[in-house]
Amino acid sequence: MGTQRKAVSGQLVGEAPVTLAELCRLCGVTAEWVVELVDEGIIEPLEAGSPEWRFPGASVRRVYTVVRLTRDLRINLPGAALAVELIEERDVLQARLRALEVVHRSCG
Repeated sequence: MGTQRKAVSGQLVGEAPVTLAELCRLCGVTAEWVVELVDEGIIEPLEAGSPEWRFPGASVRRVYTVVRLTRDLRINLPGAALAVELIEERDVLQARLRALEVVHRSCG
């Protein structure tokens, strides 16, 4: 029995800043919706007073997560904001735990 492989294509987004247009394209959202996310405090432009908003690269993951929460779970924006903060806090704690486990194994 042969192994089937699926081709995956996409764009890797790191920590490089993205423009409003890039953020909208990458996450499949409108600029108006991004403005709502900014108003809700979910994401922040790097320079709020600038005529063209640029966002930290990490905003792409955050916006995509909010898209999924609002679309799939029908959570409102304030609820999505809280959920994103909790998810990110969990990720930080899991990374710390993994680091402690590595240290513990190397000492034992």
